[in-house]
Amino acid sequence: MSAPFRFPRFFVTSPAPCPYLEGKTERKVFTELGGNNANDLNDALGRIGFRRSQSVAYRPSCADCSACVSVRVCANDFAPSQSQKRNVRRNRDLVVTACRPWATEEQYALLRSYLTTRHPNGGMADMDEQDFADMVEQTPVDSYMIEYREPTSDGSRGRLVGCCLTDRQGDGLSMIYSFFDTQHPLREGLGTYIILDHVQRAARAGLPYVYLGYWIEGSARMAYKARFRPLEKLGPDGWSRFEPIASDRVAAIFELA
Repeated sequence: MSAPFRFPRFFVTSPAPCPYLEGKTERKVFTELGGNNANDLNDALGRIGFRRSQSVAYRPSCADCSACVSVRVCANDFAPSQSQKRNVRRNRDLVVTACRPWATEEQYALLRSYLTTRHPNGGMADMDEQDFADMVEQTPVDSYMIEYREPTSDGSRGRLVGCCLTDRQGDGLSMIYSFFDTQHPLREGLGTYIILDHVQRAARAGLPYVYLGYWIEGSARMAYKARFRPLEKLGPDGWSRFEPIASDRVAAIFELA
């Protein structure tokens, strides 16, 4: 006889400066994921806008702001733009492998390079190797580190140019965190390609969605998410499709170049 399901206990963080909107204060509600029901709980919470970080599921719970909007790509109906099609052709030779969630020195070196060039003053800028290992390995749910490597002539492991820590949920793939070589001279748009690959993977697996986390209207750091259509957002009445304004120039500068 299995143990009865226990309703999770939720907690709220203390207010802190918002990392996305100047002058705003953020607060999060969170609960712990663990035990035999961790996957089911993560699935249920993901459908109502929660994100996972290690063994914790959280979502914004700000007193005076509702700018953070959960978004997901409709994988089965996704129609790539012309620039996205070119991106796939340019990077389709990459060798993509779904690895167990185990951190490596090679992954960490790529992360450090990514943070230095793309987010030098971000909240993860001081992440050390142990922090990275905790982020990858402390997961109570079905997680993978998706690696993107350049091909080699002899079939050996090529150079690592991209990674994404990904959860498989009941209705889709949740992209927890991705990072890549931002200065590769021949691999423009690796960030875009990683998302496109996840959309294709979800569709092949019969999973209808790819969860991209939160989108904030007017936030340059979030602008790239508007380029993947059709897109759904979570509102008071549930999930619905919407048409955010996408800026290719802003997205390229801040996230995907």
